[in-house]
Amino acid sequence: MSTIQMVDLHTQYKKIKDEVDRAVIDVLESSAFINGKPVAEFAQSLAQYLGVKHVIPCANGTDALQIALMSLDLQPGDEVITPSFTYVATTEVVALLRLKPVFVEVDPRTFCMDPERLEAAITPRTKAIVPVHLYGHAAPMKEILEIAAKHNLPVIEDTAQAMGADYIFPDGTKAKAGTMGTIGCTSFFPSKNLGCYGDGGAMFTNDDALADKLRMIANHGQKVRYYHDLVGCNSRLDTIQAAILNIKLRNLETYNAARIAAADTYDKLFAAQGNIQTPYRAEYTRHVFHQYTLQLEGVDRDGMVNHLASKGIPSMIYYPVPAHRQKMFDAFGGSGYELPVTDWLTNRVISLPMHSELTLETQQYIANAVIEFAQQ
Repeated sequence: MSTIQMVDLHTQYKKIKDEVDRAVIDVLESSAFINGKPVAEFAQSLAQYLGVKHVIPCANGTDALQIALMSLDLQPGDEVITPSFTYVATTEVVALLRLKPVFVEVDPRTFCMDPERLEAAITPRTKAIVPVHLYGHAAPMKEILEIAAKHNLPVIEDTAQAMGADYIFPDGTKAKAGTMGTIGCTSFFPSKNLGCYGDGGAMFTNDDALADKLRMIANHGQKVRYYHDLVGCNSRLDTIQAAILNIKLRNLETYNAARIAAADTYDKLFAAQGNIQTPYRAEYTRHVFHQYTLQLEGVDRDGMVNHLASKGIPSMIYYPVPAHRQKMFDAFGGSGYELPVTDWLTNRVISLPMHSELTLETQQYIANAVIEFAQQ
């Protein structure tokens, strides 16, 4: 058996090597390294795939979140509601802009924002809501959007981990994660379901005026060169990464189908284990499994990590310290939050290798090692 990877990018690359190599060489030959033709082509293709009017590429997912918040003209001290159980980038940008992060609980099954806790957290100072589609599972957007509309609040969707996930409304209509709120944000970090070979990100919206503003902010606040109407930043997707993403976007549905099939296999392999809870899949979404995350009951998680490592199996804890317990948020009252579900999850979750290139043999080996330790 070959070396087991959390994400096997090399094998995935080998399958599209000729296309990727040709695309990269074409960029080198054109020497249009910044804002070359593939950038506009990718934005158009991604907009068509997602079913949105505008895709604005940028340098990374963190920038996407920051620029999205900047576009809303929020003022220092304004409150932004976000889950604490997420990667720090979601909450970091709130603090960076001198806004106040307000942390809410997640559903222990889906790992996504709990709508009841969301509504209870809204105050007159609340100015935005940032739900996270975590691990590839969409947040409960119907309820979140209804609450947002009731309080006239914009919604910024963090869909860095759920590119391609479907949300299914009660009437049967579908929308891609990241396309239902005011602005959607994503990352193209290499390990993502749609990842490039460096850094990259994008924002999506159906609002024409907002799209213009997002483009300006990402380009030093200018619409016409050297005329800067807004305070902005420098955040762009380079041409080589866009050329690679054009190819990988054409394969995204295949990649996601492979991840879902791998999750199905894991589910079957762990079906008889009472102390291992496999990922929940709500009826309202097509989970695309950026991560395959177990919850362990009465099992020494650190011991499990070490046991797997001894057998050449990588694993990860996403995330061992939630945002409200990070030192960086002490000044925002983070330590004063009581989020028992979030704290409970941080002590129970463990993510196994998950990618589009997993084989049955590898999954059986991984599952046997997990079960072996869990039964001790």
